[in-house]
Amino acid sequence: MLVGDIISKTANQKKDKTAAVIDDQKITYGELEKESNKLAHGLIDLDIEPSDMVSIMLPNSLEFLVAYLGVIKSGATMVPLNISFKAPAVEYILNNSEAKVVITSKRFLPLIQSCSLDYLENIILVDGEIGDDYISLSELKDQKTTLPELQKIDQEFTAACLYTSGTTGQPKGAMLTHHNLIFDTRKTIEHLKVDDSDRYICVLPMFHAFAETVCMLMPMFLGAEIVIVDRFLPEKVLKTIQEKNVTFFAGVPTMYSALLNVKNKNQFDLSHLNLCISGGAAMPQQTMEDFEKTFNVKILEGNGPTETSPVAYVNPVDGERKSGSVGLPIPETEVKIVDENDRELSPGEIGEITVRGEHVMKGYFKMSEATAKTLRNGWLHTGDLGKMDEDGYVYIVDRKKDMINVGGMNVYPREIEEQLYKHPKIQAAAVVATKDELRGEIPKAVIVLREDEKATEREIQKYCMQYFANYKIPKLVEFIDELPKNATGKIDKKSLSDI
Repeated sequence: MLVGDIISKTANQKKDKTAAVIDDQKITYGELEKESNKLAHGLIDLDIEPSDMVSIMLPNSLEFLVAYLGVIKSGATMVPLNISFKAPAVEYILNNSEAKVVITSKRFLPLIQSCSLDYLENIILVDGEIGDDYISLSELKDQKTTLPELQKIDQEFTAACLYTSGTTGQPKGAMLTHHNLIFDTRKTIEHLKVDDSDRYICVLPMFHAFAETVCMLMPMFLGAEIVIVDRFLPEKVLKTIQEKNVTFFAGVPTMYSALLNVKNKNQFDLSHLNLCISGGAAMPQQTMEDFEKTFNVKILEGNGPTETSPVAYVNPVDGERKSGSVGLPIPETEVKIVDENDRELSPGEIGEITVRGEHVMKGYFKMSEATAKTLRNGWLHTGDLGKMDEDGYVYIVDRKKDMINVGGMNVYPREIEEQLYKHPKIQAAAVVATKDELRGEIPKAVIVLREDEKATEREIQKYCMQYFANYKIPKLVEFIDELPKNATGKIDKKSLSDI
C-alpha cells in the first residue's frame, strides 16, 4: 500500500468533512482528494516518472498540503525546501536531489531563478497566471480527479527525501519510503491513542519531518481536521487554539517557552486542548512544569531523528510519564544504547542511542559512506547521547556533537541548561563549547534574561557553583536579547559558539 492509497481511502469515506483550514480558507477531504489527484496527473503529463524528485518551496498553506499529496500520488519523491534558505542552500539541495520540478510561489521565484540548477526542467507557481519561465498550477492540473494507478512502484519506493539540517557538513537527504511513513504514522497514532475527533494545529513548518508526520499524515490517516497557521506568532497561536477549539498541539520547546511569555496569556481559553507533544530538541523541565500549570494541559515529550520518519519514542498517554525522559519506543520499535564499539550498555550507562524498526530510512541519497556510517549492523545510529532505565524509558543526555570536552572530562550542556532555566531571572539559556588553550574546550552560557531583570557573569557562575563541579561551570557568560533559532524553532547552537 502507498501513502496516496490511504489518503484516498480516508477522503472517500469523509469527503464532506473539513480536512484543513487556514484563516478564512478551508478544504474538504473530497476537494483535497480531487485537487491532489489533478496535480498528480499533471506531473505525470510533464513526464515525471517514479522516483523522480519534485521539490516544494511553500509556507504553511492549503497549497502545500495539495502539493505534498500531489507529488507523492504521482509516484515522484517529494523534496521539501526550508523557506528560510538562501540561494546557496537552495541550489545545493536542488542539484544534489536532481529535482526536475519545483512547486513554489511568486515570493520564492526570484530566489530559485538566481540559482544555477543542473537538473531543473520546470517551475510550477501556485499563484501564477501564465508565464514564459514557469507553469501555472491552475494551468497544469489535469482534469482527471481519480488517483493515478502506479503499477511501477511499491511501498519500498522513496516517497520523501528530507534533508537534514547539515550542522556537521552539507545537508544529507534522508530517503523515506512509503512503508517508512505509513509505519511511523500508524504506530504513533497507536501510541498516542488519537482519533478522528481531534483537531490538530499545524504551526510547525510543513517542510519539516515533525510536521509532516505528526501534523499532516496522522490527521489525514484518521480523517481529522488540520488547523494551519502560516507562521509562529505566539499570541496568534493562542488565539487560534481558542477560536478553532484545537485539541492537539505539537511544537518544539522554544514554542512552549514563547507561549508562556505572552503577556496576556491568561485571557485565552484553551480548555479544548487535551494533549501537547514536544519534540525536536530537549524540553527544559521548568518550561514543561510552568506550561502545564499555566494552561492545565499535559505535555508528552518525545523525539526521533528525521531518519526514523521521525517519531521513535514518546512518553505514554496513560502510563507513567518520567521527568526528563523522551519516553518509550513506539510499538514495534527497538532501542539500545551502545558504546563506541557498538557494544550494548547496561541500564543507566550513557552511550549513543540506536534505533531499529520499519520506520528507519533506506539511506542517504547519493551518500553511500554516510549511509554506511549511520546504518551499522542493522541499527540506525542517531548521534544522540543517552541512556535507558530499567523500564525501557529513553533519556537524551545531549547530541554527540554538542558534548564539551574540558581537559578530558565530558560536559553535557543539557544538564547545565536545565539548572539555568530554574534561575528566576533567566528566560532562556544555551550552553556551548568555546575553545581554550589550556583545556581544549570550556563551557560558555548564552543567556536571555526575563524582562526588566539584570544579572552579571559572576552572579550566574556563583549560582552554578551550588550545583556543579568546577569544570562544568560556564567560564564565559554572554547576555543577549534573543537566542538565534533555525526555521523549525530549534536553538541554533552553531552560531552561538561564535558570539
